[in-house]
Amino acid sequence: MKRILYILVLLTAASCADIRDSDPYKGSLHNLIVIAQYPEGYEGFNLEGSDALVEEVNTGHKYAASTDASGSFTLLLPDGLYRINLSGRNGSDVFNGAADKVVLSGTDLSLRLPLSYSKAGSIVIKELYCGGCKKLPLEGDYQGDQYFILHNNDYNVQYLDSLCFGTLSPNNATGANPWVSKDPATGESLFPDFLPVIQAVWQFPGDGDDFPLQPGEDAVICLRGAIDHKAQFPLSVNLNKPDYFVCYNQTYFWNTMYHPAPGDLISDDRIIDVVIKTGKANAYTLSISSPTLVIWKARGIAMQEFVNIPDNITPVPGSSIDNVVKIPYEWVYDAMEVFDARSANNSKRLPPSLDAGYVLQTDIYMGRSLMRHRDETASAAAGYEVLTDTNNSLNDFYETEKQSLNE
Repeated sequence: MKRILYILVLLTAASCADIRDSDPYKGSLHNLIVIAQYPEGYEGFNLEGSDALVEEVNTGHKYAASTDASGSFTLLLPDGLYRINLSGRNGSDVFNGAADKVVLSGTDLSLRLPLSYSKAGSIVIKELYCGGCKKLPLEGDYQGDQYFILHNNDYNVQYLDSLCFGTLSPNNATGANPWVSKDPATGESLFPDFLPVIQAVWQFPGDGDDFPLQPGEDAVICLRGAIDHKAQFPLSVNLNKPDYFVCYNQTYFWNTMYHPAPGDLISDDRIIDVVIKTGKANAYTLSISSPTLVIWKARGIAMQEFVNIPDNITPVPGSSIDNVVKIPYEWVYDAMEVFDARSANNSKRLPPSLDAGYVLQTDIYMGRSLMRHRDETASAAAGYEVLTDTNNSLNDFYETEKQSLNE
């Protein structure tokens, strides 16, 4: 069977152009030469005609390029600080490459871009609503209604039992990141060999087959109150519905402003509990502007046993109050990274093998949500909803004007 590698890049609303066509800068121009480096065992793939995206970090200007057969491309650009992104998929095989804060200054630059290999997920994140909304008709802002939706993107039944999720340190993409450094020679971001999950690890209940998710089926997870927020604030959502899950633990997160008792339609068996709390907050805090979200299942060991091993917990560098849980990459089902579009100081927390890109959230308290694209061709062939999954949020996600649950 002929194998075809598709390299997909979703360009944002900002225009993309070679600097030869439109020069928004003044000053010297230099060649940025990018050469893809395949992971071992995948060197034979032909990337000719693939798209890549290069963004100037400080100005937000974006430039599109097309690769040759070797995966190389060249752009003539002004001096600046650049972010480079490339991703591709062949069936369930996914290839991603990213370089952050690449300095082009005074001369041409040749950069080798390592491509990482991963598998598309079976359970994926369909939507993340974290930014809050206005309290209209009252004054003020509201953020007690955060939720996310999981989706079975596979043709087999999947089970939510024992699935875990959490967010990474630092909480915000604009925060100082003590975990990631940069290779001064290549501009490649160097990530630790684990994911630093901060604040808490949450885990679905179940003994293995209690919570099936059929192909194309969704599961709604309320990160805060599983109540009807919309009844008081019309721009919010009703999260008191049968079959919804809720994060709720009065011992660790006792702040009832953010964690009120679940609504009357939420069954006790759908309460998601804390495996371990590693921070000091009295309410679980997912960043409203630029979080990460990671879902995983422990392999070969129960999550409760894993967190009891001292080497699997480590302090946040420079912090005396916060620890993180060191989650292995290979456990991850899906992950997404959000950048704050209001800032030029975003930095990656997820490695390219899990999310080579990011989705921009343009503002907070506007009721906007982050939604995964639907793959129309694959959905028609499968007979159920199939979502785009390239392990690159630049391709996979977009911002909506309101939450999907705001009916």
